[in-house]
Amino acid sequence: MKQMEIDEITKQSLLWDFYGKLLTQRQRQVMELYTQENFSLSEIAEEFSISRQAVHDNLRSGQKALVSYEEKLGLVARYLETEQVIGTIDQKIEKTIEKIREGKITDRSLIRELNGIRTVIDRLEE
Repeated sequence: MKQMEIDEITKQSLLWDFYGKLLTQRQRQVMELYTQENFSLSEIAEEFSISRQAVHDNLRSGQKALVSYEEKLGLVARYLETEQVIGTIDQKIEKTIEKIREGKITDRSLIRELNGIRTVIDRLEE
């Protein structure tokens, strides 16, 4: 299945949501202040009494760890794929309901529509 394209901010947010708790405490704290509280590198350095370079290193290593977890576990990719399949199922159901309301569906075509929905669901199990 073709993977849905997402913007970089959304990707980073999903990586954080799925894997953020796997980071070291310091990486988590620094990344939270930088990404969620909009602290500057200087403000974070002051908060932890460390250098700006140390803040930068923590951000970089934290981001690298998040990407590494995704490469190994693939939870974000699987989540996005599932969301896409659910969207497809929803569209198929809406089209089928519309056909029923318009009287444009027979028992045979309803079965065909439902089998199409089942096929989409089966993709989730692959």
